[in-house]
Amino acid sequence: MNYRSAYCVLFVFFFLLAVGNLHAQLDDDEWEDTADFNADLAQELTNPVADLMTIPIQMNFDSNIGLQDQGEKLQTNFQPVIPFGLNEEWNLVSRTIIPVTYQNDIFPGADSQFGLGDISMSLFFSPREPTSTGIIWGAGPIFYFPSATDSLLGAKKWGAGPTALALRMQGAWTYGALLNHIWSFAGDDDRMDINNTFMQPFVAYTTPTAWTFSLQSETTYNWEIEKWSVPVNLAVAKLVWLGPLPVSLQAGVGYWLESPEAGAEGFRFRLQANFVLPK
Repeated sequence: MNYRSAYCVLFVFFFLLAVGNLHAQLDDDEWEDTADFNADLAQELTNPVADLMTIPIQMNFDSNIGLQDQGEKLQTNFQPVIPFGLNEEWNLVSRTIIPVTYQNDIFPGADSQFGLGDISMSLFFSPREPTSTGIIWGAGPIFYFPSATDSLLGAKKWGAGPTALALRMQGAWTYGALLNHIWSFAGDDDRMDINNTFMQPFVAYTTPTAWTFSLQSETTYNWEIEKWSVPVNLAVAKLVWLGPLPVSLQAGVGYWLESPEAGAEGFRFRLQANFVLPK
């Protein structure tokens, strides 16, 4: 069994376990009592700076990578989100992305690689309450660390820059955008500098039964090579309970509208489990 199959089996296992526990935890009356709570929590999870401690585990599969379009990549991102209350008016929300990657036939003659990729961490200073117009926002620094265990899994550069987001929740809808820019300031002189702008517009709709349908892009512009990477992702998520733990299970499909010559092409696939932890 290769790494891709192993990851898929693990995800399906946790999915079935969660669904199996769903009815075991609540009787019919309790279902009615908790319906509003589940829907509210499901929508709150669409807010990147919500006052919730969560651990999203996200798997992305991309193909047609490399100069010969034969490469494949399965990347699992562990993305702990930890809010810190600074005072009665402000939170500091830490969002870290820890990628674990298996890739094959991306670089000529390099076969496959598996290991830790480069870690990034965003720190958002965010007001606890929305503005008078209902805008939720946050801003702060983003840091990029050369943590890859294989030179072909990372940039071998240290980086930093600004990040910001703004969103609005209107009824069952959530819409907004997250942006950042990273410049490299140290690292291997033989590797290309990092000078990337990232833009993530998103819109989501949450139903009274805690289903969430979302559409977003994770667009990057590389100023060094003057190329765009533009995937568009459509996903559906359901809030369930794994014992006493709320978990949002998501499946999605995307398509690369544009990418560099050696970048991914065609369709991409995503699975995610977002665990909500007690604070």
